[in-house]
Amino acid sequence: MLDHESLRSVVAPMVGYSELAWRMMMRERGATLCYTPMINGSIFIRDSTHRSEEIQIHDKDRPLIVQFAANNPELFYACGKYVEPICDAVDLNLGCPQNIARKGRYGSFLQEDWQLINNILRQASAALSLPVTCKIRILDTLEKSIDYARMLERSGVSMICVHGRTRDQKGQFMGLANWDFIKAIKQSVSIPIISNGNIRYHSDIKDCLDYTRADGVMVAEGCLYNPYIFEPKNKSMFCAAREYIQYASKYSTPLYFWRGHIFKLLIHA
Repeated sequence: MLDHESLRSVVAPMVGYSELAWRMMMRERGATLCYTPMINGSIFIRDSTHRSEEIQIHDKDRPLIVQFAANNPELFYACGKYVEPICDAVDLNLGCPQNIARKGRYGSFLQEDWQLINNILRQASAALSLPVTCKIRILDTLEKSIDYARMLERSGVSMICVHGRTRDQKGQFMGLANWDFIKAIKQSVSIPIISNGNIRYHSDIKDCLDYTRADGVMVAEGCLYNPYIFEPKNKSMFCAAREYIQYASKYSTPLYFWRGHIFKLLIHA
């Protein structure tokens, strides 16, 4: 169940990193809400093996949001219907800026087609018993970003996570997330807003919430390098790596997740 308290400290949907073992570890370290990795909706619907591999579930892994990449109303609804019994909300990815999203026409490459987005979210919100949410990036101007968020609110979504970077802010051009845009969006809608971007240290969480007045913060890369980011204390990343290995072993985690997490945890150790 999603409530205001559960929105405060959120672990982002990260392909290759947001698996069950990591989510369970982060919940023990202060996370109040976790997302699955982004799941390609088309593959998810047609491949039962892919479905079982993509979503590991546990009764203590709640509240949980399952995120899908989808580009038509029927597909997103079908994905949501599959996961209705096992999660607390279903999320439409409107933020992925990578070339694979460009080729598949999903993620942030839907953001120019407001009518399509509205149709996808409106149908799912009306037909599913779960809340429908979305994760977006800011647009080129503040005015367009606010109008975008208002359109999403009218489409029926229960919450929006706003990454304070544009689609072009990635890789070497990433730069800082714009908290001013997030603050203005929060002031312009009546549904909860989660702020994403610029959270590298525990102290950044309070700074972000105080400045943006968002309902919570989402952490992505920051928690991969420091899984204790939600706690007001510092611990060795060697301890974090040992802890992750225990969780990964307990939850039968594929080795490619191990490699990714251990590399991130120890790269600066």
